[in-house]
Amino acid sequence: MSDRAVADDTTMKLGLLMESVQVHQKLAEGQLDKLRAHTADLDAVVRDEIRRTMVDELQMLTAETTRATQVLQRLKGATAWRGTVLSLATAMLCSGIPFALARWALPSPADIATLRARREELAANIARLEQQGGRIDWRRCGEAKRLCVRVDRKAPSYGEKADYFVIEGY
Repeated sequence: MSDRAVADDTTMKLGLLMESVQVHQKLAEGQLDKLRAHTADLDAVVRDEIRRTMVDELQMLTAETTRATQVLQRLKGATAWRGTVLSLATAMLCSGIPFALARWALPSPADIATLRARREELAANIARLEQQGGRIDWRRCGEAKRLCVRVDRKAPSYGEKADYFVIEGY
């Protein structure tokens, strides 16, 4: 075969190959266009699904938040009630204990009246005893430990033998 025939044959083959490449390129571009359209549609579907999922999740979150708020409000009410009861119990206990101790430790009004009457009686007895010599200064004197009394040396002596003396303080 001649060079020319080989060249024509090669040209022919290149022409067919080019034609085949152009067809494949057009097919590939057509497929790419379809893929772009499909991707755009898919993008819209995915965005819509994400929106729906987000809306569902946010609604569930809102419901949970609402339930948690209600529970916390009930707890707040219960805690306030318990706090009030505990405060009242503490106040009653803090005032009740000193009152009970005072009632137990201090004498009753009847005991006080009895003690006052007894004090008045004892005070009267002391006054009577002081008048009858209760202020006498008594001691034991000397080696024999005889009973002695302090006398008023400035007062006059009494008796036939002047052997009576006035006791000091009377």
